[in-house]
Amino acid sequence: MTYANTQLFIDNQWCDAAAGETLPVINPATGQEIGRLAHARIPDLDRALAAADRGFATWRATPAAERSAIMRRAAGLLRERADEIASLMTQEQGKPLPEAKVEVVSAADIIEWFAEEGRRAYGRIVPPRNLLADQRVLKEPVGPVAAFTPWNFPINQVVRKVSAALATGCSILVKGPEETPASPAALIRAFADAGVPAGVIGLVYGVPAEISEYLIPHPIIRKITFTGSTPVGKQLAALAGKHMKRATMELGGHAPVIVCEDADIELAVKTGGGAKFRNAGQVCISPTRYLVHNKVKADFVAAFTALAKGLKVGNGLEKGIQMGPLANDRRLAAMQQLTENAVAKGATLATGGERIGSTGNFFAPTILADVPLEADVFNQEPFGPMAAVRGFDDLSEAIQEANRLPWGLSAYAFTGSLKNAHQISHALEVGMLWVNQPAAPWAELPFGGVKDSGYGSEGGTEALEAYLNTKTVSIMCV
Repeated sequence: MTYANTQLFIDNQWCDAAAGETLPVINPATGQEIGRLAHARIPDLDRALAAADRGFATWRATPAAERSAIMRRAAGLLRERADEIASLMTQEQGKPLPEAKVEVVSAADIIEWFAEEGRRAYGRIVPPRNLLADQRVLKEPVGPVAAFTPWNFPINQVVRKVSAALATGCSILVKGPEETPASPAALIRAFADAGVPAGVIGLVYGVPAEISEYLIPHPIIRKITFTGSTPVGKQLAALAGKHMKRATMELGGHAPVIVCEDADIELAVKTGGGAKFRNAGQVCISPTRYLVHNKVKADFVAAFTALAKGLKVGNGLEKGIQMGPLANDRRLAAMQQLTENAVAKGATLATGGERIGSTGNFFAPTILADVPLEADVFNQEPFGPMAAVRGFDDLSEAIQEANRLPWGLSAYAFTGSLKNAHQISHALEVGMLWVNQPAAPWAELPFGGVKDSGYGSEGGTEALEAYLNTKTVSIMCV
């Protein structure tokens, strides 16, 4: 599909920015500009906020069954357009075309789940102490929402926020990712074409700090939802707290992977490798710190290295490509620095550790073995195609290392022992744990972290609660 320029979406109209400003969109596989996107300023935000306020009044008064039907139509449109949207995503983000299509189709599943769950956002009747009274608990939409989303999953990170907001009766204004604007715009177009009323969904792009500093304090906005780095998340959470705005924060991680002595090494390598190099490692729940029992470490590293060497890296639009480029040149520099630091600290470079070619942001799948704890890669989220491995002798030692860092988003473990699985599941300080399997972040499961990885959920019934106010009503019959 031909890549086109991306406009703002305000009051159900696709439009250019009032000042006519635009920003370039770069294909990370070629380094070439492929389009432009509209650059919103304060006047554009004011129009979008006013529309969101009007849209909220309309949408909250729309019966849940009608909201559900519109959302389901949007999911159907997304499936029909999956091939075209996936092509846009690969061109602007870099991930292989099959990965992009899975993201689009999965987004349709997420919409449908929230569409149905929104019909069950019940309050309750509470038995009164005085039988002349009627006591009930009502669930009401919190109000217009401001959402801030990243570039690594341009649709997945938007659809969770939009679906939860719409299912509960909220309007939502999305600040989309400037590096990958066309695919989230295609998602919003599906909702608009499905019949979402004017103002219920808005989409803007621009300078992230300028937009967040204006939207979060604004009296129309009642809730904030952000996915991104921990440092930025802390700034936005502090701003939201200053203005008493409810916030959901899905922040960074540095996921540990515990491979026990009794683990199925073939399963651990296949599963861990697939998760590690998916989206070139640019995944918040990507496995990064591999803690492997010393009795199986050599076999694990050898098999993991062979898998990494066998991956086909290239332009995601080409057939058979298993890993695309990094999204921007900043990630290339970060990968190089982490590699050099680890080797200087005493790690062994098993494979990779270098840029591929001179065109595009390609970096070789990288395995670092025997990595010391003081190496940067064991203390900073790499957010790239890099796995760091070190050994352990006792499971409690691995658990202690897994919990050492301030992050607590996700973790993985491989073991044939129910005892080990039980100990790991109770001891790890994370929001999500997958044992003997790849990550399975289905819509019906909570998705979020603890500690510096944020708070709140973007999945399960817990996600709906973040968009609902609870009201107690007691009526005395007289």
